[in-house]
Amino acid sequence: QVQLVESGGGLVQAGGSLRLSCAASGRNYGLGWFRQAPGKEREFVAAISGSGVGTYYADSVKGRFTISRDIAKNTVYLQLNSLKPEDTAVYYCSAKSTRTSISYTYDYDYWGQGTQVTVSS
Repeated sequence: QVQLVESGGGLVQAGGSLRLSCAASGRNYGLGWFRQAPGKEREFVAAISGSGVGTYYADSVKGRFTISRDIAKNTVYLQLNSLKPEDTAVYYCSAKSTRTSISYTYDYDYWGQGTQVTVSS
């Protein structure tokens, strides 16, 4: 069983930055971030492997967002830079309990409660 607790969301102006954190308990083979904007389906944002070495990003956030992991604290971070209004969404931390590639985004099976990120224009 994996439990995930996110923090760090908020309101920021376009071009600004935020850092999201997710404290995980329990064993996992990868941690990721997804987001869901109003009226849209949940979409993948970024993921990092259990070792913290491998990372994978959605094209829409490459070069702007950075995922990292503190193994000792079992915590994953998402640094959001150069934010745009279209980044506005509820961001969810997720973990996978199966040993598949972090780029296979369909078997993330544990979810946090979500944290709101709002980017004003």
